[in-house]
Amino acid sequence: MTSTITPVILCGGSGTRLWPLSRELHPKQFVTFGQSSSLFARTLRRVREIPDIADPLIVCNEEHRFQVRNELRREWDAQASILLEPAPRNTAPAVALAALALLEKDQDSLMLVLPSDHALGDTAAFCKGVLQAVPLAENGSIVTFGITPDGPETGYGYIERGDSLGPGFTVARFVEKPDLATVQTMLAQGNFFWNSGIFLLRASVFWEELTRHAPRIAAGCRKAWEARQYDDAFCRPGSEAFLAIPGDSIDYAIMEKTSRAAVVPLTVQWSDLGSWESLYQEGEKDSHKNAITGDVIAEDTEGCYLNAQHRLLAALGVRDLVIVETQDAVLVVPRQRAQEVKKIVARLQREQRKECQQHTLVQRPWGSFEALASGDRFQVKRIIVRPGAELSLQMHHHRAEHWVVVSGTAEITNGQETRLFTEDQSTYIPIGTQHRLKNPGKIPLVLIEIQSGAYLGEDDIVRFADVYGRN
Repeated sequence: MTSTITPVILCGGSGTRLWPLSRELHPKQFVTFGQSSSLFARTLRRVREIPDIADPLIVCNEEHRFQVRNELRREWDAQASILLEPAPRNTAPAVALAALALLEKDQDSLMLVLPSDHALGDTAAFCKGVLQAVPLAENGSIVTFGITPDGPETGYGYIERGDSLGPGFTVARFVEKPDLATVQTMLAQGNFFWNSGIFLLRASVFWEELTRHAPRIAAGCRKAWEARQYDDAFCRPGSEAFLAIPGDSIDYAIMEKTSRAAVVPLTVQWSDLGSWESLYQEGEKDSHKNAITGDVIAEDTEGCYLNAQHRLLAALGVRDLVIVETQDAVLVVPRQRAQEVKKIVARLQREQRKECQQHTLVQRPWGSFEALASGDRFQVKRIIVRPGAELSLQMHHHRAEHWVVVSGTAEITNGQETRLFTEDQSTYIPIGTQHRLKNPGKIPLVLIEIQSGAYLGEDDIVRFADVYGRN
């Protein structure tokens, strides 16, 4: 292998069809779905197995930047670049920004473009397929990876292979989510693959083809890139120029138009995890064909996806349902209608319900907080601060706070005084008092925060200093 491969991981999806586990501020790429790590973390581990792989370049939403950085710190030893989209514009503009970043460093870089929220079963086979595709990409092909189908799936796009081309084939055509009869006909022909949405190509080739086939996107991305700003590990393209870019996918903007498309087969277990039915199909089943996660009791229940996150879930006498329990929401839907969950999300958005945006457990750059209880003029939270991390120096106009240390050591600034607090010690912070919380220790700091006041919203924060650059 002569060319360096840089993973370009697209981390901007919202995963609305997997509500209530996936939400706007905590989308499905950061959800574990009963595993020990998130889909994003598993993607990082997968590409890390490719020999001599370069540090990754992540393209994500501004709102998810700290979740991305925290997971990178856990999963990747070296440095990674993070490009922040001001707003989603689909995959073509996202990859265009990554290509511009790589072209500044190395004209011959190969980009391995892949989603952050897919499940792929055989890492060794994936790595082998990527390495087999390198000669094609080095010679100027835009290589996409086709998954060998194991059944008639109508929720995926398909690739029809053409003539043999080294380790792969030319692409004859793309077919977007055909109906069942069409899928069955295609599978009988034996020359179709599922479209994985994974690509290997030179950054220069991507930019040439984008300029040729989608000049408005190319011009807008170039303008946004020229107006970029850097903040710590983050690169922010110019917001005004980026927001003016028409959104489009790589498939529509380039792949369906280019003469340089090639497909390399991958025979692996794969899913885009686009719905609860996908999670059901991926999950291990009991003797009654139920896929179960969490504390679940199922009696006379068959063919169900049952996921309990916070309490006991009991099911009796039901068939072919999806039941998902979280601390603040419960979803019940027939499996055959699992794709329609986005209708629920759309209604929550119209009604401006917080349940569509975030969980009761909220990630922050310094750690996390979880809402435990709330009522008229009070709210209780559990706060966890990572070792060495600190909250901003801040104050509140409408609420007072009482902090009780559960475990670890807290360095608390309360007005003009800064002192250490340990387990079972507490302090009271009046309304309008500047304060800061820091963990100077080597273990996570856990404390209980009791808020009281006329207004308890998260926007009642005035920041005076913040190591994370937040306003």
